[in-house]
Amino acid sequence: MVDPELLKMLVCPETHQPLREADPALLAKLNEAIRAGALKNRSGAPVSETLIEGLVRQDGKMLYPVREGIPVLLIDEGIPLEEIK
Repeated sequence: MVDPELLKMLVCPETHQPLREADPALLAKLNEAIRAGALKNRSGAPVSETLIEGLVRQDGKMLYPVREGIPVLLIDEGIPLEEIK
């Protein structure tokens, strides 16, 4: 879990929208797509690592992974969500 005080300061690196923690249902859907080999990040690279945590942009269109408690806020590492929901 990302520290709540840190989360208040984090924003999307592209749009500067606030971020919120991804809910378990969304993470489950994304992990299903990862297992099927169907999930790609913004740069087009396949996502192969199971997502335990993630931060979702305010508009709900992008998720940034959290790896070992550290948010990965790189534009190319973002995972588009429009096709998942």
